[in-house]
Amino acid sequence: MAKELSIKDLEKKASELRIAALKAISKAGSGHTGSSMSLMDALVTLYYAGGAEEEDYVILSKGHGAPAQYAILADKGFFDKSELDHLRQAGALLQGHPVVKIPGIAVSTGSLGQGFSVAHGIALSLKLDKENQKVFVVLGDGELQEGIVWETAMSAAHYMSNNLIAIVDNNGLQIDGSCKKVMNVQPIRDKFVAFGWRVIEVVDGHDFEELIDAVRRARAEERKPVCIWCHTVKGKGVPFAENKVEYHGVALSEEEMKVAEAELKCN
Repeated sequence: MAKELSIKDLEKKASELRIAALKAISKAGSGHTGSSMSLMDALVTLYYAGGAEEEDYVILSKGHGAPAQYAILADKGFFDKSELDHLRQAGALLQGHPVVKIPGIAVSTGSLGQGFSVAHGIALSLKLDKENQKVFVVLGDGELQEGIVWETAMSAAHYMSNNLIAIVDNNGLQIDGSCKKVMNVQPIRDKFVAFGWRVIEVVDGHDFEELIDAVRRARAEERKPVCIWCHTVKGKGVPFAENKVEYHGVALSEEEMKVAEAELKCN
């Protein structure tokens, strides 16, 4: 593993990667701005703060947040950064959702909930082979409305899949509005606990100290699968887009991009 970054450096890295992801979405003219920003800090924790080791799996079940993961993979040299300029273009490497042909992507995702079930399948396979890798899988709170999520949660607890760590990006919004109004998924903690999981709550899903501690504790769990429940802000880092459902799947205009980039460079 590369040398872990300080908290200050992690914050700077997250801002740089937010800019890279936003530029890619803006150039594409489409993409999921809000989710890419809300889950960025959790992914930065996994990729830059020693959360996920090189042999571990990182699976983005909420595949529409792919620009965040793409920005990270490009930064880490999995593919050339110029590929970000061709996001969502026909024939290009980087599609709107993760696909396995992309270096660094282990599972094709997009149909909500399925990435979670595949992640558990991988975790089960690793346990059968007596391997020590962890499987990290990132879900959205709106994604928890899918029935397959709870089938997977039940199965993972039944098989005591302590190598499976789910990170819930709880930003409270989805494409049609508030998750509570569309189909309330709360109480998230109680539901995962009832299904036999350990839940670690991260009150500020953008605080690297909290995130690093949560991942450390999750890795140490020996009996149960773990859910790291992160309270996040949709559009985090772009003040005019924060907590705005209008920016769920909308690319920033050139003018908005200038404002967002200036704001992020000041962070």
